[in-house]
Amino acid sequence: MGHPRKSRKNYDTPSHPWNADRIRDENRLVTRYGLRNKKEIWKAETKIRRYRRDARVLLGTESEQSHKEREQLLGSLIRSGIMGESSKLEDVLDLTVEDVLRRRLQTMVHKQGLAHTVKQARLMVVHGHIALQGRKINSPGYLVKRGEEELIGFYPGSPMEQQIKKPAKEETGAKE
Repeated sequence: MGHPRKSRKNYDTPSHPWNADRIRDENRLVTRYGLRNKKEIWKAETKIRRYRRDARVLLGTESEQSHKEREQLLGSLIRSGIMGESSKLEDVLDLTVEDVLRRRLQTMVHKQGLAHTVKQARLMVVHGHIALQGRKINSPGYLVKRGEEELIGFYPGSPMEQQIKKPAKEETGAKE
């Protein structure tokens, strides 16, 4: 047990620091998802690695307890939106880092059109312009669950709402 006020690191660093292919892939992910640093990628990789490890252990055992744990693991992944409704335990082994990165609040804000770019989405989340069901969330790494996708919106009274929606209205008016 560690000290309660000193939390542990929740990611594993790469085993070899200077692998050109890994660095290239990480740079592509940082650019595509507007991440601040590679630690955010490593967190997602660690999460995927733990899911895969648990799935391998559960696939290798046959007991009543393992069946319960299989359902719990699959249920958790389906509720979080990382996997689809009709997924099986074997599909957990095919998960990628991008499956987790797609569920981040920052990515969802951009995907829903509340921000023009992924970096702007991050800025809006950090500055408190984005709310989830009326509750302000200022962590761009928050993993949005399956039912919460349509509840993402602007925080009430946010000036960014008019700035984002105004140019969209002007563009539609100019086309007509």
